[in-house]
Amino acid sequence: MAVLQKIRNRSGLLLLAIGFALLAFVVQDLFTKGFKSISTDVGSVNGKDISFDEFKIKVANTEKNQQNGQSMTSMQASNQVWNQEVSIALLTAEFEKLGIRVGEKHIVEVFKADPNIGQNQMFLNAAGKFDLAKFKEYFKANPEGIQYLKEREKDADLNAKYQIYNSLVKGGLYTTQAEGKLKYEVETNKVTFDFVNVPFSSIKDSDVKISDDEITAYMKTKEKKFKSEEAREIEYVLIEEKPSAEDEAEIKSKVQSLLNQRVLYNNTIGKNDTIAGFANVKNDAEFVNANSDIPFDSSYVAKQDLPAENAEMLFNLPTGQISAPYMYNGYYCISKALGRKSGAKSKASHILISWEGTQVPNKKEVRTKEQAKAKAESLLAQAKANPGNFFMLAMMNSDDSSAQSGGDLGYFSPGQMVAPFNDFVFNNPIGKIGLVETQFGYHVIQVTDKQDAVKLATIAQKIQPSEITNNKTYEQATKFEMEAASNKDFDALAKQMKLTVSPSVRVKAVDESFGSISNQRQIVKWAFNSDTSVGDVKRFEIVNKGHVIVKLKKVYDKGLMAVEDARPQVEPILKNKKKAEMIKAKLKGATLEALATANKVTVMNAVDLTVENPSIPGAGFEPKVVGIAMSSKVGKLSQPVIGNSGVYVLVTKAETKAPAIQNYDEYVNKLKQQVASYSGRVIQALKENADIDDNRADFY
Repeated sequence: MAVLQKIRNRSGLLLLAIGFALLAFVVQDLFTKGFKSISTDVGSVNGKDISFDEFKIKVANTEKNQQNGQSMTSMQASNQVWNQEVSIALLTAEFEKLGIRVGEKHIVEVFKADPNIGQNQMFLNAAGKFDLAKFKEYFKANPEGIQYLKEREKDADLNAKYQIYNSLVKGGLYTTQAEGKLKYEVETNKVTFDFVNVPFSSIKDSDVKISDDEITAYMKTKEKKFKSEEAREIEYVLIEEKPSAEDEAEIKSKVQSLLNQRVLYNNTIGKNDTIAGFANVKNDAEFVNANSDIPFDSSYVAKQDLPAENAEMLFNLPTGQISAPYMYNGYYCISKALGRKSGAKSKASHILISWEGTQVPNKKEVRTKEQAKAKAESLLAQAKANPGNFFMLAMMNSDDSSAQSGGDLGYFSPGQMVAPFNDFVFNNPIGKIGLVETQFGYHVIQVTDKQDAVKLATIAQKIQPSEITNNKTYEQATKFEMEAASNKDFDALAKQMKLTVSPSVRVKAVDESFGSISNQRQIVKWAFNSDTSVGDVKRFEIVNKGHVIVKLKKVYDKGLMAVEDARPQVEPILKNKKKAEMIKAKLKGATLEALATANKVTVMNAVDLTVENPSIPGAGFEPKVVGIAMSSKVGKLSQPVIGNSGVYVLVTKAETKAPAIQNYDEYVNKLKQQVASYSGRVIQALKENADIDDNRADFY
């Protein structure tokens, strides 16, 4: 009791101590993980926050609504939603800046453009046109759809504003007659000149040094071009979980043991039981399903659809016989031939002639059924008269997308085509040409090939690593991790253990795949963890793949690109600048001949060059040099000109001006075509000039 009383007396001190401990823990967490971790925003665009709560709902919906059965990771969905949200934020700001407003009329037009609404039978009048009154009446009668409509209205509002905005942008992209004239002159004005070129290569690279400070100074003049996102450089070793030779042999033996009957002790009946083998089993389908990792398939298979390496053997296997064991796609297999069917697959070409009312999207012309029939019969007669011309007839006349390939539909099985088409092809020999009618229109058909097919009962067992093999792989991966973590040389250790270090890769905070590794967000998060330091090593287990041992090699902070990364790009530029000054100092002489002799080069000639095509013979693309030649006085020695490949001195010999023309419409139209796509660059330009903070790495 005395002890309890002491605790009560000192409870205030105890609580105070606990409070200080918790405070210390929180403070430490803030300093190690950063204050941003407590944010509820997934990011911001020009100071406008993007709420994580709303963002995660959109990500979840994107994952859920993924079409075509394709899987999408949370990070992939996040990337898609993030790009959308950034674009919307940037465009919305532009709409507000420009005072763009839309009303019901604009939103209705957006709705009408949506086939699900604008072409919905419920919202069409007797003339087949969208009826706004019907549209509104429907939602009045169906209140549950109001929320859906409100969500669609938000999207429609943005879409309508964007259409106006895009029209304004396009409206600003006009081309004048003066620009057309300039285009004409750039293409047509010609200049002929003599020149001396002292190339940069005349000075050794080793004679010109570029310091880190010079590279940094250059990058600062072009910060946008050389800005760097926060990143981590990692290198890794992948130790795959794959079957050993012993595992393969065991699976092969297991499959082979199924060929003949076996005698096994049956615990249920308390005596030996004879188990039928694959060779004499009565129910092949049942036997396959009981012993195979791939279920029984009763369909007939053409030779071209059989495993390529074993197609010949399997296709010619006599009925009732079993093949030798073979490997296919990571399985050990044995197949029993169950039968053969003649003409099981057919190949045909067709010419589709549709009429008004048939559901064919690519109609080449509008016609009645009678007109369609008359045209189809005419094409039938032409095809029969000259079967070799079927390809061209289909290409020129068919309303089907197969027109691009001369009407070729490839191989197909019975039942894949609509009944009249199917019956004609499978009931007629190769070469037969005829006409059938379906709901799609009239088909002029040419049967081009038929294939026999075989029916096989196949036992396939997957070749997988055994538990013993997986344990060995785990031991190897763990050993490598432990030794690499003890500051041993990563590459040397891998070589010693006969492992391969994958080339180092740079990952961003929101990446989840790198090199040959996909969908491994955990590895990227580890690399960016504040507790992870350069040189740290960690092993990660990847399901159905193996073990990845990763080393953090380097940390790249946000800001200006690292000098070593920029050097390959910047150093040649700065070296050429220094070389240019060195060459200019040596270019002394009153004539081109004197300059050429002094610098051990020759005087060369460029004839009829234009600014549009400024390629100098023996030197390459030199727009600045050609421009100087155009603007220089004939016969006068120019000042040194720094080009792309060296330093030039030139003498203009002749300039041919473009003859005057009545108008420049042709050249205006050329420019219009060039600038037509510029409106599509708006969002990218807005992104490049925006202040965008991406905090998704804190949440995903």
